[in-house]
Amino acid sequence: MMRAALGLTAVFAAIVGTSPVRAEWPDRPIKMVVPFSAGSSSDTIARIVAVKMGERLGQQVVVENRVGGSTVIGTDSVAKSAPDGYTLLLANTTTHAASAALNPNLPFDPVKDFAPVAMIGVSPFVLIGATQTEAKTLKDFVALAKAKPGSLSYASAGTGTLAHLAGELFKRNANVDVTHVPYRGSAQSMIDLMQGRIDFSVSTIPPTLQHIREGKLRAYATMSEKRNPSLPDVPTVAEAGVPGCEAALWTAVVVPTGVPADILKRLNAAVLAAVATPEIQQAMVIQGIDPEPGPPEAVAERIKTDIVKWKDVVAAAKISSPQ
Repeated sequence: MMRAALGLTAVFAAIVGTSPVRAEWPDRPIKMVVPFSAGSSSDTIARIVAVKMGERLGQQVVVENRVGGSTVIGTDSVAKSAPDGYTLLLANTTTHAASAALNPNLPFDPVKDFAPVAMIGVSPFVLIGATQTEAKTLKDFVALAKAKPGSLSYASAGTGTLAHLAGELFKRNANVDVTHVPYRGSAQSMIDLMQGRIDFSVSTIPPTLQHIREGKLRAYATMSEKRNPSLPDVPTVAEAGVPGCEAALWTAVVVPTGVPADILKRLNAAVLAAVATPEIQQAMVIQGIDPEPGPPEAVAERIKTDIVKWKDVVAAAKISSPQ
């Protein structure tokens, strides 16, 4: 009986010794790393989602911007952090698909080193023309580009960016020769587009929306499967005559591999509850993002399929990493 009692005591001690850590999570603030600059669209979404997650979890979720290396530095820091549920990453197509497509020597594996938590939303790229260009529709632009191969230009936010890759995908599917002009961000390219220095641009919706609504830029099509709520009158690429070149910047939350399943479940519930709130729904629409909250499996599938998709585009267009 003494031996049995000692055995039960050992089991009880083991349970008591291990369960409080799991039961008390989270017992301190949680960090969400954003590998983009403060004030960016990704940063804005991270901050409003973090506030609502914190309310749900009973602990503050603190946003930390870690930029550099085309998102690699911040992403890698999360991959190598402790898998305890206290370090999250705001991930997107750039951090987990475009980077892998461009750089075969990443210091992390975007699939093996991360556990998906939840999908937040998707922001499609939009194909925009200068009002000075005679092309009124995407079909017109394709016809013009085919009539003048190599003479028209398109802008992106920089060589190797997802906007650049999306532009090359469009060129391939439309079978047109349009010269790529890389910019550092979208501000200057929007000015040059409005002034007719370039003919075409591939951009996310937020920096272009007001100019489109004011008639300073011409929106040809969104690179999405369905019309975007911010631009309900703008056709999708398929509707505009160039199917198969859908491209979007999806946003999700991931953590380093090894975070316990029960913590992953609570984090998923917190993200989904946050995205369901009217405040975040409205903020996301303003940012040109379609709210698409989803389970970890949706994130995992998106990462895998997008890596294959963008690797194919990079190889076909012979795009080199800007690093």
